[in-house]
Amino acid sequence: MQLAKFRREKSMTQKELADCVGVSRSLISLVETGVTRPYPSLKKRIAKALSVSQDEIFGGESKEAS
Repeated sequence: MQLAKFRREKSMTQKELADCVGVSRSLISLVETGVTRPYPSLKKRIAKALSVSQDEIFGGESKEAS
């Protein structure tokens, strides 16, 4: 998962992204660190906020699970 990379490329903080998609900053942090996986509607909102496809951000995340 490359959420943090795309967020930084847009010069957004975790708080700014969280506010944009309607969740807490801590949830964005948990998703970025792989502690939790985002639900489908959140994936869609994050991708839209960052102007990239869901596959670009979250592609292959099931393969990264440990």
